[in-house]
Amino acid sequence: MSEILFHYKRPDPTTWVYLSSFLTIGLFFVFHRFWSMRNLDLVLLILLAPGLLIVYEGRRGRMLEEAAAKSAEARAAEEAESKPITADVGGPNGPDGPNGLNSSDGGESPPAANVTNASPSAVDQDGAAAPEAGESIAESATADLSPVISTFAARDIERYGFVWMLFVQVLILVRLLFDPLMVRRPLLDPNLTAGGLMFIGIWLFIFMMANVITSTPRMQDEQGPRLGPGYSLMNMLPAIITRPTASVGDAAMVTPRSDPADTDAPKPPPTPYVALARVLAIVSHLAIVLGIVAIGHRHFGNSRGGIGCATLYLLLPYTAQMTGRVDHALPAAFLVWAVFSYRRPFFAGFFLGGAAGLVYYPLFLLPLWISFYRQRGAGRFVAGVGLALMTMMALLEIDGSLPLGDHLRRMFGLMMPLMNGLQGVWGLGWEPIYRLPLMVGFLILSGFFALWPAEKNLGTLIAYSSALMVAAQFWHAYGGGLYMAWFLPLLLLTIFRPNLEDRIAAKVIDAGPQLRVKRPRIADVA
Repeated sequence: MSEILFHYKRPDPTTWVYLSSFLTIGLFFVFHRFWSMRNLDLVLLILLAPGLLIVYEGRRGRMLEEAAAKSAEARAAEEAESKPITADVGGPNGPDGPNGLNSSDGGESPPAANVTNASPSAVDQDGAAAPEAGESIAESATADLSPVISTFAARDIERYGFVWMLFVQVLILVRLLFDPLMVRRPLLDPNLTAGGLMFIGIWLFIFMMANVITSTPRMQDEQGPRLGPGYSLMNMLPAIITRPTASVGDAAMVTPRSDPADTDAPKPPPTPYVALARVLAIVSHLAIVLGIVAIGHRHFGNSRGGIGCATLYLLLPYTAQMTGRVDHALPAAFLVWAVFSYRRPFFAGFFLGGAAGLVYYPLFLLPLWISFYRQRGAGRFVAGVGLALMTMMALLEIDGSLPLGDHLRRMFGLMMPLMNGLQGVWGLGWEPIYRLPLMVGFLILSGFFALWPAEKNLGTLIAYSSALMVAAQFWHAYGGGLYMAWFLPLLLLTIFRPNLEDRIAAKVIDAGPQLRVKRPRIADVA
């Protein structure tokens, strides 16, 4: 009875895409206003899922192909080593000898090595030889993928998935750029009460975090920092695979390899790192959900909308597939709480500095945020950013794999753009040299947001922060397009936000500590 009631099996990623898409439409689609911006936003969110599935299937097929090739090479080597040595032709064991194949007095001929003499169990109904007991799982799985791989190579499938995701993210970027121009923002609440949304969200969170606790951890390929910019201590944590399968393709999906042909199983990660990764993943997602709800309640004045926004975040297929990635969720949590703390410039700067120190790319948000605080609070914001970065720089002493100077160079991206050993679409056929104009365009966009509009409100701050994190996906050297958590919470806040034109720094931020000069009273002067 316990197996019947408590035997939980995780849904297949494709199944979850269909289920979550139908739930998203049922809960948030505005049926009485079909041609509304809310419905267009939902379509863009749903269109992200097919690209994610295509990338997953392409990587799985590619890694299974490579595993099957290695298995075939190993089997050929074993057969070559076990092959008997041929005797002399004229000897007693030769073809014409007394014990040879052509002898007629007692010599037994070996069985014919063809399929027709094999046992019936070794041949299937179509006449093809069935997999033997020694056949590897990778080879049988590759045989299952043969209809797809025979039409397209696995690398091509993976590249098409990245192209799909980046194309949809281009549309999202355009939508975010025009968001401040949408002054009329009618209140479009979800199609369910706040209690119902909270019930669904809580149980979604429980099931996802249970997947993190029970899933198999995989260590990154190398200790210490990757070749690109980023925080060294982040790469010491294992990736937690929350998919229903545990094949080599799933490991490749979440742990990029410097050598794609190396399909050996990764070394088991140390137990303290596993526990820390699980705790950080759970805490990060909890912080994202609570931060979204708090922003909706305090800054948007719409608790139901905040709960619906958080529930939509948990419904997305990306969240279910990448739940165990700390490098996705932890920077997103810092960005969400930076938005929540925008009335306290020091704390907003501290959270934003933490995100920038972890994954480097939020550093380009600093011109936008400093411009927002230009009228009031810029000094406190910069002080918070500086404190966060100095704290993270001090923690780098824990990792002794590189000198501190090299750690800092990678943390702040003080290096030439990489052109070799890239992952994602840049390692699947796209010429890496074209990353350079995209990087220049990204820098121009970051500077443009600092200048326009001159007076920024909270809505502009959220939309343009999300836009910059979307734009970073196009030149990200390691799986650009997959790091959706960096912009998804901010994108959802942009979708659900009301008109926030009055939330400017000069009105909502206090002047801070000032010297008070004691003025003489009129009676004393008289």
